[in-house]
Amino acid sequence: MSNAAHPAAEARSQDRSEALLNEARTVIPGGVNSPVRAFAAVEGSPPFIARGEGAWMTDADGHRYLDLVGSWGPLILGHAHPGVLQAIAEAAASGTSFGAPTEGEVAFARDICDAHPCVDMVRLCSSGTEATMHAIRLARGFTGRDRIIKLDGHYHGAHDSVLVAAGSGVVTFAQPGSPGIPSATANLTLTAPWNDLDAIQAHLESNSDIAAVIFEPVAGNMGCLPPAPGYLDGLRALTRAHNVLLIVDEVMTGFRLARGGACERLGIDADIVCLGKIVGGGLPLAAFGGRRDIMARLSPSGPVYQAGTLSGNPLAVAAGRATLAALTPALYNRLETVSARIEAGVRPVVESLGLSMNRLGSMLTIFFRSEAPTHFAEVKCCDLDAFGRFHRACLNRGVYLPPSQFEAAFLPACLTDEDVDFAVAGITDALRSMEL
Repeated sequence: MSNAAHPAAEARSQDRSEALLNEARTVIPGGVNSPVRAFAAVEGSPPFIARGEGAWMTDADGHRYLDLVGSWGPLILGHAHPGVLQAIAEAAASGTSFGAPTEGEVAFARDICDAHPCVDMVRLCSSGTEATMHAIRLARGFTGRDRIIKLDGHYHGAHDSVLVAAGSGVVTFAQPGSPGIPSATANLTLTAPWNDLDAIQAHLESNSDIAAVIFEPVAGNMGCLPPAPGYLDGLRALTRAHNVLLIVDEVMTGFRLARGGACERLGIDADIVCLGKIVGGGLPLAAFGGRRDIMARLSPSGPVYQAGTLSGNPLAVAAGRATLAALTPALYNRLETVSARIEAGVRPVVESLGLSMNRLGSMLTIFFRSEAPTHFAEVKCCDLDAFGRFHRACLNRGVYLPPSQFEAAFLPACLTDEDVDFAVAGITDALRSMEL
């Protein structure tokens, strides 16, 4: 499914979506089940999506969009991939949930261990939030220490230990954290700017009770911010020198930047890795894994407790296995080709307007500031009003981008050449239409 011709740029009617939003607000807080979906940051009303196929979505009012969000990252193969749908249907025919071990989860765990260079053993769970929460508990249990370090603007889910300087949805709503988090919990989390090794070193030298540093190898929750040259090697050296574990949150980058994630592509030697999004093939599934001696501390083989009724759900496992099976070298080559073409088509216009752009692999962000940011404080200086106008202009042209300056776009491998042309035309036309 594709659109070669670009549509007119007039505002699209959203009568059905707006009616659904009003109804939703009577039974769902704010009308959505995750805050960024409300489109509050772009002062708009979210289209309610009715269906998706390939790189395209259709909303409740019948409008079609080229989807460059991909359910916030999981849909590297696009919507309704036939192989994934078939795997889910076949699994469902045998039962939807057992709460007991299955052969499929053993094979899936082997798939993950074989794919990721830092995963000797893996435990399945149901969300990225669970993966990082359990990884932090495991790090504390393994080291016998309580504090962690996280980086400003890096988002690791919606649990108490990491909703500090968390970027993404939190900063989208101008909240530094969240009410309901006890100060005693927040005080166990130290923060440091992204790409600042001196700040990490200062924390490590002044605190002897740090269990782990957790971070995104490519920040994706304050836009796409790659690591500075030498930062990753320096971070690994510092944590090793202080016997502190390195938790790499690959919920976004895992299976996206390479089959072995950012750890493979960027050469990171992680102690614990968190996976989500792509690993579940669009269904609720995540995982955390790492060194065998660390993972062996998990119950029932060790004392660190972790559990979940739906962990290893057979439908999600089937979707994950089918997705991983489709991630061939040819697919990654195609993904890089279409991503580079979109960047090449958009970047000249972005820079001519005094804006900036980052891309690493199939993750990208246009920043409404003259120089590409390198850390959270610089991202917060972007022109958020201008970004909101840009987002609405893209939406009216049928290009669906993340509704926040603090989110990265995730490109699917199923983009056709016509889709790429459509994306470039829509984004550049939207940019040129603005008064900056």
